[in-house]
Amino acid sequence: MAIPLLDLKLQYTQLKDDLDAAVNEVMSTAYFIGGPKVKALEAAIAEYCGTEYAVPCGNGTDALFLIMNAMGIGKGDEVITTPFTFFATVEAIVHVGATPVFVDIEPGTYNMDIAKLEAAITDKTKAIMPVHIFGQCVDMDPLLEIAEKYNLKVVEDACQAIGATYKGKMAGSLAHAAAFSFFPSKNLGCAGDGGIITTDDADLAAKCRKMAAHGTSKKYYHDAFGTNSRLDAIQAAVLLVKLPHLDTWNQERRDAAAAYGELLADVKGLELPVARDFGDSVYHLYIVKTEAPEAAEKIMGALKEAGIGTALYYPLALHEQEALATLPSWEKPLLPVAESCNNCTFALPAFPGITAEQIQEIAAVVKGALA
Repeated sequence: MAIPLLDLKLQYTQLKDDLDAAVNEVMSTAYFIGGPKVKALEAAIAEYCGTEYAVPCGNGTDALFLIMNAMGIGKGDEVITTPFTFFATVEAIVHVGATPVFVDIEPGTYNMDIAKLEAAITDKTKAIMPVHIFGQCVDMDPLLEIAEKYNLKVVEDACQAIGATYKGKMAGSLAHAAAFSFFPSKNLGCAGDGGIITTDDADLAAKCRKMAAHGTSKKYYHDAFGTNSRLDAIQAAVLLVKLPHLDTWNQERRDAAAAYGELLADVKGLELPVARDFGDSVYHLYIVKTEAPEAAEKIMGALKEAGIGTALYYPLALHEQEALATLPSWEKPLLPVAESCNNCTFALPAFPGITAEQIQEIAAVVKGALA
C-alpha cells in the first residue's frame, strides 16, 4: 500500500467541516490581516506554551530574525547554534549581521551537545540558539546555567517542537524567547506559511511586534526600519481549529515511535532515535541512521519502491554548506558527529493517524532491505 511520509489530506478530511467553516468566516468578514482570529491565536498559543506573550509573524525564519533583532544582536556578534538543522536557523543569524558558531551534536538525539558548548564561547558571543530538533528538547538546564554565567541570551528554535516538554515545562517557555513555525508539515501546521514568537519579556514582545509591522506601533508613524512579517487571518483561523487536536496528534506520533522501537530494535546497522527521560518528544520526524550512506540509500530505495515516503534529514551539515564559505573570515570547524550523519539519517512515516498495519509494513521493508 502507498504510505506517505506525512498525510496532510487525512488531517484535512478529519477536520474538513470545521476548517471550511473557519476559512469561510474569515472570507465573509473580509478581515484578512490582523483582527480577532489573529488575536485569539496569540492568546491560545501563549496559554498553551505557558508564556506571557505570543507575537505572530510570517514564518518561523522571521520569528528567529525578529527575536535576534529585538535583542540587538548584529554585526560583530556571534551566535552559537547547532550544525544539524534546517538552513533557516543559520540564515536568520546571518541576516541580522551576526556570525554563526557551531557546536557538535549528541549521537541519537541529534541535539546540541551541551558538554561542548562552553568551549565555543568567545568575547563576541551574544546568544545561544538551541534547536529542539525533530521535536525533542535540548537539555536546557545546563545550557541556561552556562548562558547565565556568561550573560548570554538564549533563543529557542522550537520550530519543530510545539508541544514538546522539558521537566514539566513546554517548549517555547524555556528561554528568553522562542520561535515556532506553522509550515504545513509541522506538528501544528497552517495552510501556507506562518510563525509565532513566545516570550515572557514585554519589551522584547513589543519590539518584535513593531518590527514585524514595518517598524510602527501607530499606523503611518515609524520610529524604526522594520519589515513586513504578518500572519494572515485565514492561517490563524486554520490553526485555531487544529490546536485543540495537537496533543492527541503528538501522542499518536509518540505511539508510532514506540512501535518502531519494538519492531526495529534488533536490526543490525540501524540506529534508532534516543529519547531522553527529562521530557516528551513530539517526534516531528522519526529519524533513523545507518552506518554508511550506501545503506541508507538501499533502505530508502526499497521504501520508495514499495510506495512508502521517506527523505534525508539532512544530507549535509550546515557548516559544510557552500553558503557558509562566503562569510568573512570563515573557517570550517571539524564536527565529527554531525558530519557522520551526512546522507545517513532519514525519516520513516510517523504521522498522526498512521496505522499499526502501516508501521508493520514499513518495518518489514526496512528489515528486508538490510537482510
